[in-house]
Amino acid sequence: MMLRTSRALSVILYEYPFNERIRTYLRLEHLFQRLDKLVDREDPLDHHFALATIFEVMDVAARADLKSEVLRDLEKQKQVLNSYRGNPAISEAALDAVVQQLNRCFEALNGQSGKAGQALTENDWLMSIRSRISIPGGTCEFDLPAYFAWQQMAASGRHADLKRWAGTLMPLAEAVHLLMKMLRDSGSAQKVMAVAGQFQQNLPQGRTFQLLRLRISAQSGVIPEISGNRLMVSVRFMRQEVDDRLHPCAQDTAFELTLCS
Repeated sequence: MMLRTSRALSVILYEYPFNERIRTYLRLEHLFQRLDKLVDREDPLDHHFALATIFEVMDVAARADLKSEVLRDLEKQKQVLNSYRGNPAISEAALDAVVQQLNRCFEALNGQSGKAGQALTENDWLMSIRSRISIPGGTCEFDLPAYFAWQQMAASGRHADLKRWAGTLMPLAEAVHLLMKMLRDSGSAQKVMAVAGQFQQNLPQGRTFQLLRLRISAQSGVIPEISGNRLMVSVRFMRQEVDDRLHPCAQDTAFELTLCS
């Protein structure tokens, strides 16, 4: 089970993907959010982990069919939106704006040759770091003196390099961000109750859901274990006890559930 979580004030949001494609999009989105924060910092250690994150994105994006899947999803969303033209309940201006966003993302990603980050694989210096960064302590100064020297540069210089390298990944980042935003916007939240910490719901036939979103109060102190398929979704709430293990929570628990298709 893969969950994506975020905390806002007193509410925790968990996200659960129903298929491998959305699972990959969530992983990429998580990495791009981390990269964005790390690049803007100044400490060499932050920039080390920014570079490690770039390599992680390249690993996830190495799947041969990922780029074609993203392009296909962008085109599919554009066709869906164009089918709404002429509907008096929908603003043509708003429709045009989103279709233009989809077109820009499609053209930028389609205009890149090869996989995301392909250009970086031609940089021997970066690839020497990539080959050692997964080895415990593998990027010490005696192993990679040139990388150690780069870390001693002024923060502005490192920042400029990271922006340039990360720029090769931005068409993919923007496309995934737009697709996930549109997917999340497709769902409607409902307030539900897990009786004795357990919740199950049959899914309506004829609809294929891709993402589950679960909001719960941070003060509740419970953690959801989510499972789901095309027929049913199930949530079991757990609580982390003093032994650092998760134990079933038997109390009634209110939460907000959103199914996105």
